[in-house]
Amino acid sequence: MISFECDYNNGAHPKVLENLVKYNSSKPTPYGFDEFSERAKQKIREACGLPDAEIFFLTGGTQTNATTIDSMLYQYEGVICVGSGHINVHEAGAVEFTEHKIITIADKDGKMEARTLDNYLDDFMHDGNRDHAVHPGLVYITFPTEFGTLYTARELDDIYRVCQRYDLPLYIDGARLGYGLMGEGCDVTLPYLARHCDVFYIGGTKIGALCGEAVVFSGRKAHKHFFSIQKQHGAVIAKGALIGLQMEALFTDDLYFELSRHAIRQAMRLKEIFREKGYKFYIDSPTNQQFLVIGNEEVERLERHVLFSHFGQTDHRHTICRFVTSWATTDEELDELQRILD
Repeated sequence: MISFECDYNNGAHPKVLENLVKYNSSKPTPYGFDEFSERAKQKIREACGLPDAEIFFLTGGTQTNATTIDSMLYQYEGVICVGSGHINVHEAGAVEFTEHKIITIADKDGKMEARTLDNYLDDFMHDGNRDHAVHPGLVYITFPTEFGTLYTARELDDIYRVCQRYDLPLYIDGARLGYGLMGEGCDVTLPYLARHCDVFYIGGTKIGALCGEAVVFSGRKAHKHFFSIQKQHGAVIAKGALIGLQMEALFTDDLYFELSRHAIRQAMRLKEIFREKGYKFYIDSPTNQQFLVIGNEEVERLERHVLFSHFGQTDHRHTICRFVTSWATTDEELDELQRILD
């Protein structure tokens, strides 16, 4: 059985594991205030072109989103997100659990449009009853989106301009950030993204680490008590060096981007394999996530040999199926997929 189910069912890259071995022969300061974490933060600052960025390490994506969003909102504020956004559909109400409403607006191919955001905010500001409503306090997008689509540099700039016009911070969920930045045709770089939002996170869990995400406050300062908020969310681990060590390895010699490029190369080959066999795509994705529309009988046949995810139905006879490559996807796995499809 080969797996294209997700990009977080692998272990860790050997260089990450090598770095973790250092932990056993040292006694680092706990809670992330250690030399490894500090070196990792400095490497991330250099990669982002942000010498003054504030950086915090957390273990997983949902924890990171809930903690970061909670730290940036007043109790009467909510976060604006497209209906298909990750925090709205795949985090079991984690943001709402912090008692902040998710305010949804329409998307196009999984992406937020600056015009739609501007129209919503303009309507809200001209609503005479707005003080009786949940106030928008933050704008959230993912890069790439839940459907593997990418914002162009122009689209990102347009959204950020709207956010600045209404004095709202922009937060970018980067669980798969590397796979987005290395996606085919992407014209956004890490420094560009860092300059066009106020806070984002770099996902390690899906790109070579056992676990770990790096929250980067780029355009606005972190809450002065962010560490305490992080602690309150159960998002501080005593052995904080475990994440710092992994991030240090990923941001040494461009390993993070090398692993991301590998996943994209494999995804493009996977896409071509399906295309040559006549399969239909639900959406055109330039990233490591590929979405296909497959007849239910064929879905049942494939499931006997391949692990993949279901993402809903187009009708009662067809299922939207997601196939995902990762930093660890091998040529042999793709060869096997090609044989299964023959």
